[in-house]
Amino acid sequence: MNMLFSALMGIVQGLSEFLPISSSGHLLLTEKLLGFLGYSGGEAKVAFYVMLHMGTLIAVAAVFWRDWLDMIRHPVKNRTLLLLFIASLPALAAAILLGDRIDALFEGWFLGISFLITALFLVLIEVIGRRRTNRDAGNEVKTREAIVMGAFQAVALLPGVSRSGSTLLGGVASGLSRQTAAKFSFMMSAPAILGSLLVEGKGAVEQYGIGALISAEILIGVIFAAVSGFLAIRYMLKLIRKISFFRFAVYVALVGIAVIIMQLTGFAGFSFSAMPATSAVPPLG
Repeated sequence: MNMLFSALMGIVQGLSEFLPISSSGHLLLTEKLLGFLGYSGGEAKVAFYVMLHMGTLIAVAAVFWRDWLDMIRHPVKNRTLLLLFIASLPALAAAILLGDRIDALFEGWFLGISFLITALFLVLIEVIGRRRTNRDAGNEVKTREAIVMGAFQAVALLPGVSRSGSTLLGGVASGLSRQTAAKFSFMMSAPAILGSLLVEGKGAVEQYGIGALISAEILIGVIFAAVSGFLAIRYMLKLIRKISFFRFAVYVALVGIAVIIMQLTGFAGFSFSAMPATSAVPPLG
């Protein structure tokens, strides 16, 4: 693994985890393209992707540290921790029940289609948001909204479907304002990332040893993922009211079309049956 590969993958992970464009899809795509250009992550990619999770987890902790501290200090008064737990259940159930079938989709044929699904979700966010006035939008996440957003997070188990885009759609569709849905969506990422970190981390340590998680290249990836993730969260929170999701939708749709074309033509080694191994890719979009 080289420094440039680590830095680029860290930036992709950090930005795409919190911008509604799909982290799993962009990691799959970027790894394939970098491999075509001669840059490779080496054999211990599982350990590398595990630690990229750590970088984005650091970003969430850094942005919302006051919220996390208040939740820990007042677990009864502050119901956010309970709501985050409730919101995590649908994805957990889907992963347990459909884990092998979901993994099979990482083999490649579904990637371009899932980018197009994400584009559709982003269009729906914009359409629903424009039809709703500020008075109609809710500013408090309750159990119903947490369940709906959790269900949409389960959809993001599909490779190439954006977790943040899916959960934002769930929040807006359930009546929340963009700002409220975005904040809860980003905070929802922490349990998902932590769960993935623990599960994949255990597998990486068993396969490669604890030393595989510690290297200069991996540290570079973690730093770039943390910094770019921090900036992506702050950007979305600051501009969520006026940002147009149509722009994100156009971008993701173009990526989806490009992936399908590359799969059909075999460009850069793409095909409908040959993509990076599933074990090296995070489970949430």
